[in-house]
Amino acid sequence: MKQEDVSRQYQIPVEILKEYESWGLCDVVKIVMGEWQYDDQDLERLSTIMALHDLDFSHDEIETYMRLLLEEEQGEEKRMKLLTAKRQKKLADIHLEEKKLQRIDYLRHVIKKNQTK
Repeated sequence: MKQEDVSRQYQIPVEILKEYESWGLCDVVKIVMGEWQYDDQDLERLSTIMALHDLDFSHDEIETYMRLLLEEEQGEEKRMKLLTAKRQKKLADIHLEEKKLQRIDYLRHVIKKNQTK
């Protein structure tokens, strides 16, 4: 499957496809007639890349994660550490946003209280 077909069919931005190609993660060069040919393994990896993009992983974090995906034993442990660190950061962000909501609710409460006087 060609880059333009993958981009259209799976709604993957061309920039992400080019990023993936630049990493050279495939065992075999899959260029036919000057164009990269995506197979099922590529599509599976691209699905992971899209999930990592959605989770706000940086370009470097995604590349690191994908390279670790190719490692046997240590790669899995290192990927788990990356995911755990990202999870902790997301939880901290959620708690911060919850505090902000509490402040908003407090200010709304003050206004409602003043309106009933």
